[in-house]
Amino acid sequence: MELRIIKSPSEGTINILMRRKGTGCNTLPPCLDAVGLVQGKMIEMIVASDIAEKAVGVTVEEIKGSCPQNMILLAIFGQTAAVEEALEEIKRKWENI
Repeated sequence: MELRIIKSPSEGTINILMRRKGTGCNTLPPCLDAVGLVQGKMIEMIVASDIAEKAVGVTVEEIKGSCPQNMILLAIFGQTAAVEEALEEIKRKWENI
């Protein structure tokens, strides 16, 4: 599983993510201070999404794309501190699984 964070994402980055959101909804998440990116296997991403949403006030979206390794990408939208905490919680809990 790979994790990254983009603090103060650019308009272009937000546009890319919005075009690829799995829900098909073009509504911006309520807060876009930061975006956490988590990539891994489907089972890992479902667990990571659940951990992030339960940990802090973030919005999690699947990002569509074509990856030959069948990897899934999640975008975690929210305030910078909340996204950082969500990523840390995913790391902490994943080590104990």
